[in-house]
Amino acid sequence: MNADSIERLVPDELHPDDATGRDTLALHLERYELAARHARGRVLDCACGAGYGTRLVADRASSQVVEAVGVDIAAEAVAYAQAHYGRAGVRYVHADATKFHDDGGGVFDTVISLETIEHVPDPTSLLRALVSHLRPGGVMIASVPTTPSVDANPHHLHDFTEASFADMFAPYSLARVDELRQVQPYSPIAALRRSEQRMADLRPSLARYYLKHPRAAVARVASTLRYGFTNRYLTVVMKRGA
Repeated sequence: MNADSIERLVPDELHPDDATGRDTLALHLERYELAARHARGRVLDCACGAGYGTRLVADRASSQVVEAVGVDIAAEAVAYAQAHYGRAGVRYVHADATKFHDDGGGVFDTVISLETIEHVPDPTSLLRALVSHLRPGGVMIASVPTTPSVDANPHHLHDFTEASFADMFAPYSLARVDELRQVQPYSPIAALRRSEQRMADLRPSLARYYLKHPRAAVARVASTLRYGFTNRYLTVVMKRGA
């Protein structure tokens, strides 16, 4: 498993000089801590990666959670998660989140999917699949970047604002009950120089990308003028109607 990828965080394998990785891990852990405060019953964590977040939720909410299932499309991530974070009541499954079928009980009381929707070709299909796993009265926790990311990160396929993210949930009986906003400063010089190993994964030629996608350049300028050199993220907790 490539722990140096901008999209793959492995806490035990972060380089000592990987400041961006440490900052990103802190953001991820804060999201999972929020999820743990709301988790109960059977928990599904879609796109669980190395599995540390699934385990964190299960441990923090141990009096409320009866089982936690982490799902990821990368077989090597699932193998790592099972080896390092598996325990009784916590298991990991290799599957595409849009096609995942649970053999252990059908539906879940808590569905988590953090920093996932921006990666898939069809976010609407993914959200529909996630909701289909959620029991009436259950809780969904989801997050996305709300400042532009597609231009710099070739693994991201969609940009979201807070409004466009909220619009995705409109067709479902999901009421927002909690939220978390996060701000991550970044150094444009470090990004351009790729001074950290993790940054080698950034899009290789932003100038060429902006020439082909002028709207992306406009969006980046507008975001920088409004927020400075920061990435922003929104995590929402929503309860499904009974």
